[in-house]
Amino acid sequence: MEERTAFRRAEWPEVGDLVIATVKTIMDYGAYVRLDEYEKEGLLHISEVSSSWVRNIRSFVREGQKVVLKVLRVDVEKGHVDLSLRRVTRSEKREKILTWKRERRAESLMRGASEKLRIPFEELYEKAGMLMEKQFGGVYDGLEKAAREGGDALSKIGVPKDVAAVLEEIAKEKIRMPLVKVRGILELSCSKPKGVIHIREALLSVQKIEEPGAKVHVYVVAPPKYRVEVLAEDYKEAERILEKATEVAVKNVTKTGGHGAFRRER
Repeated sequence: MEERTAFRRAEWPEVGDLVIATVKTIMDYGAYVRLDEYEKEGLLHISEVSSSWVRNIRSFVREGQKVVLKVLRVDVEKGHVDLSLRRVTRSEKREKILTWKRERRAESLMRGASEKLRIPFEELYEKAGMLMEKQFGGVYDGLEKAAREGGDALSKIGVPKDVAAVLEEIAKEKIRMPLVKVRGILELSCSKPKGVIHIREALLSVQKIEEPGAKVHVYVVAPPKYRVEVLAEDYKEAERILEKATEVAVKNVTKTGGHGAFRRER
């Protein structure tokens, strides 16, 4: 069974498109492939395999291999697609594979949601998938939005609330959001009696800050300098927490007669 996304797309790819293909048959003059996303067949001619001389095409592709190819020509009447491997750059290959994997992941999550909601996959796509594609650029992007901001982010674009709630639940359970990191140097000093204790308590007040989905760490650089590091789901949230954490530390040490300052690290 061919692996392809169930999300709607044009019946045929366009010239210049990057496609995921599975090598089916290799001949002396080229390789016949199956376009996974379109359920069409195409030809990778030996002249389009590499920019250098190809003595043996099997040194570059093999049966069953998945490759990223660029569409050169499309003949709808003959049902034929000409493809190129040598015209695909490394960055294009990485980006296409990432996009394809995200589409497959999104389809899997949406199928899980359709089962939970007890509605056909196609109906769920019409109620939510199409809206997420239009608003966020892709279904997976919409699911990431739900994982990060909750179902309200989907309800706002027209997704029914019961559907948005299930998508939020599945997204938060299945999508692990990458954390971003921000940090800076906190300088704390206190020459008053028990000054060392006051500084320690100020640092502990930073570590005690709890925010959903975020982590705050404090490291000793060399007294009076301490590094504060915040991990969060996005930079805006991370910066907010970092500001909150350092303000708390400076305020706590200042009210005991000490001095505090913060310098953001890039």
